[in-house]
Amino acid sequence: MTKRSAAAFALVSVMTCWAARPAPAQQRFQAVLDAKLAAAIHEVEAGLDGVLGLALKDLTAGKTLFINEREVFPQASSIKIAVLFEVFKQAEEGRLGLGELVAVDEARKVPGSGVLVHLGHPGLSLSVRDLAVLMVVLSDNTATNLLIDRVGLGAVDKRLDGLGLPKTRLRRRMMDLKAAAEGRENVSTPFEMMTLLEKIWRGPALKEPYRKDLLGILAIPKDSPLRAGVAEGVEVAEKPGELEAVRCDSGIVGLPGRPYILSVMTTYLKRDGDGNPAIAEISRIVYGHMSRLARSSDIGRVVSDK
Repeated sequence: MTKRSAAAFALVSVMTCWAARPAPAQQRFQAVLDAKLAAAIHEVEAGLDGVLGLALKDLTAGKTLFINEREVFPQASSIKIAVLFEVFKQAEEGRLGLGELVAVDEARKVPGSGVLVHLGHPGLSLSVRDLAVLMVVLSDNTATNLLIDRVGLGAVDKRLDGLGLPKTRLRRRMMDLKAAAEGRENVSTPFEMMTLLEKIWRGPALKEPYRKDLLGILAIPKDSPLRAGVAEGVEVAEKPGELEAVRCDSGIVGLPGRPYILSVMTTYLKRDGDGNPAIAEISRIVYGHMSRLARSSDIGRVVSDK
């Protein structure tokens, strides 16, 4: 073999080895799947008679998908995630105790979701942590207001500013219809709610054991559209919210091998009943995509236990 033919053979060999590497194919396959995911979500968004915002983050690969992610949406009860974070942060700082008792006075009860409005005759005291559970699981408005009063309404926004989340605002207590009529709504964006949850999940925003306890409370099973799209047995740490013409849900889906954060917000809904099904369908689409990635090899082979 001549030097020229040997060099040509070596070049062909190198090119063949490069073409055989799985990374480019893997990237192309992933791009196809990502495009199908985006198309399916946009189809749901296009079919909704209202405005939808979304922020999705794959916590393993770091990939994101956004729709109206920096627009401000009403949060309804989803703002209680920010209240819960402030409660646990103040507990970490020693400014309150999760076991300290708070009196549930008749004058402090408010209507709407929850059970405390029906309890406490002639009297009742609950721990801060118990109030937090009621706030998240039953969306109890009285429990929420008691916690807001304990930590300070302004403290929540100040904490959010420190986290770089200036559009997430707690502007009023629950069921303050006068404040709502004046435009003082509790708000956030899909991007900021996703970011808040990621900061909690990754740990720097809240130390153990408070981080684990907070996520455990968010993960207590509840009826929600985000939960509806996820397979049974997969942990979902989230808090939905509902108001007239508004539906939203933000949470962390603890899919083994492929955890992700999904925040979906809707407003200007022509029909209130359309909001949660749209969120549930998006949750189902995202879970299907992420669970396929979690079960697949780098080039898509799935090896089942069956």
